[in-house]
Amino acid sequence: MAVAAVPSLALPTPPRAAPELRRARSHSPRDVVSWTSAIARAARQGDLRAAAAALSAMLSSPAAPAPNDVTLLTVVSACADCPSSPLARHLALSLHARAVKLFPSHLLLCTCLARFYLASRLPHLALQLFGAMPVRSAVTYNTMISGLMRNGLVDAAFEVFDGMPAPDKVSWTALIDGCVKNGRHDEAIDCFRAMLLDGVEPDYVTLIAVVSACAEVGALGLGMWVHRLAVGQGLERNVRVANSLIDMYARCGQVELAAQVFRSMRKRTVVSWNSMIVGLAANGQCTDAVEHFEAMRRQGFKPDAVTFTGVLTACSHAGLTEQGLRYYELMTTEYGVAARMEHYGCVVDLLGRAGRLDEAMRVVETMPVRPNEVVLGALLAGCRMHGDVDMAEQLMQHLLELDPGGDSNYVLLSNIYAADGKWDGAGKVRSLMKARGVKKRPGCSAVEIDGDVHEFVSGDRSHQQAAEIGQMLGLLRHEMAMYDYDEHGGSCLDGD
Repeated sequence: MAVAAVPSLALPTPPRAAPELRRARSHSPRDVVSWTSAIARAARQGDLRAAAAALSAMLSSPAAPAPNDVTLLTVVSACADCPSSPLARHLALSLHARAVKLFPSHLLLCTCLARFYLASRLPHLALQLFGAMPVRSAVTYNTMISGLMRNGLVDAAFEVFDGMPAPDKVSWTALIDGCVKNGRHDEAIDCFRAMLLDGVEPDYVTLIAVVSACAEVGALGLGMWVHRLAVGQGLERNVRVANSLIDMYARCGQVELAAQVFRSMRKRTVVSWNSMIVGLAANGQCTDAVEHFEAMRRQGFKPDAVTFTGVLTACSHAGLTEQGLRYYELMTTEYGVAARMEHYGCVVDLLGRAGRLDEAMRVVETMPVRPNEVVLGALLAGCRMHGDVDMAEQLMQHLLELDPGGDSNYVLLSNIYAADGKWDGAGKVRSLMKARGVKKRPGCSAVEIDGDVHEFVSGDRSHQQAAEIGQMLGLLRHEMAMYDYDEHGGSCLDGD
């Protein structure tokens, strides 16, 4: 067990630890078990300073025995539970050096040290330690996989996983969940399929991660298959599984299926209500979203920040300006929820859609934090809707500072100029985009076929079946022409 540079063997003396040291010496235990128990007692209480003081007393007392592997393991575990503490880092590094000397091949101690390094954002030390371990357990591999994923080192996690003799359920789940949390959703789905082919049965944690991946890429077919798998395993009544299914169906546009899951739940949480309210609002069923919000309150659930984001979005899209403003006031006065950036964005959007641009601007100007590009973008969209070119120009100056590479803001301002007949202004915006190297990102559409999601971008020929797709489109155009169907304007046949 080694790292690139072994730290000093000197244990740090915890600041202001003299009283603890004196107490430890005045009641000095006689054997190593008693000393370790005293250290463990402090560690269990979350008092890392007292645990370190007891260990220092043990090491400095001539009558005390030398710490054994359990003693060191106890202190390293306490450090791993407090990775942000400066004392924890110094203490664990010192203990690592002592462990190298006394217990060079101790499996549990090595694994615990690796967990500490990963939790402390020192993955390079964890990898060096892992590479030097002569023996590794399933727990060691799983600790490394999940820890590397938390540090964003997805490829390194895959390397560790590929070297594992027999990956278990925990290993696969750590890999899948890590891919999801690092935005690699297609790989998460591929790993899930490989897990099933490997004969490993997923648990509810695995299913939650896979359903989340399905929601991100719009893989409705696979999401429904996972739902059936959950029912077959009796996991559909697990609240967290049900909540993830509601979110997946809503994000895939199947609100009625989300509602079916919601209605079938025997026990609901705030997350369950939030998933329905946000899902309904995102799919344009704003009145239903508001009704769910009121039902949630009647049933005694306390709305949180996510709830209010959902209901404010619903009010904005439905044109319920006054009702939305009442909910915004209710959020702080009755429920004590502090306004976040997304709430300011919702209120600005609410007022902007209603044409109350001056009020929206006052909200922006009186925010306790600097508005981000989303808040200003919502007001810019209101300017476009109501043709306020002057305010749009004013906002654009701020947006260029916050998000100079955001193509949508340039396009929006150009459209505002064009709608007002100011073609010179629209031309200047396009010239500015060219000068700054900003290009309009093309839209992307996706279709799911047999559980696989295929993405297409305008003018893109990278799909492996691009030639066949082009031939099929040509055939469709030919058939449309036979029936005098104009692909841009609809059928030219009256009464057909």
